[in-house]
Amino acid sequence: MSVRHGLLALLERGTRYGYQLRTEFESATGGTWPLNIGQVYTTLARLERDGLVRALPESRRRELAGGARSDGGQRPYEITDEGRVELTLWFATPVEQTDRPRDELAIKLALALTTPGVDVRAVVQTQRTATVRQLQELTRLKAADPTVDDLAWRLVLEAMVFRTEAEVRWLDHCEASIARFARVPANRPATKDTKETKDTRSGAKR
Repeated sequence: MSVRHGLLALLERGTRYGYQLRTEFESATGGTWPLNIGQVYTTLARLERDGLVRALPESRRRELAGGARSDGGQRPYEITDEGRVELTLWFATPVEQTDRPRDELAIKLALALTTPGVDVRAVVQTQRTATVRQLQELTRLKAADPTVDDLAWRLVLEAMVFRTEAEVRWLDHCEASIARFARVPANRPATKDTKETKDTRSGAKR
């Protein structure tokens, strides 16, 4: 998910100030995606440039300030009709593999395999220990945090648990694959030329 579409989804709920958007975004993602206020306003500026949101005029800001504090003189924002079309399209479009971040761990292990002097088994074990620890913390949070009654937060938390479990299984697979590769004999099958040379030598001895 991009911050861009996250803010549009929050603005679909109603008019928001930047600080409100930051708080609600972090709450919606279970605190797993922290934002700074500068990032929020930079994204809002781009959305406004693209006609997807609009900053309300000063008169509306003073009107809304009666029920909520102003954000350092900043104006509240609302989603436009074009923004709703963009948001609807985003929800209707499946996430493509190419849209997801590169898998840093997979790249790290691939480089470890081909970098001289790196103990790739140690790299895998170190990562597995950290991942299992993270899985334990997530499981503990799921069992103990009273906020998991919130369905949105529960789904985010469970997605993190499933991904972490999958990473542990993948690391186990990597370790097994490395072990199998290490047991493969280094000697390669003899080539035709090598075989002919050996036959010639055997004939000479006779």
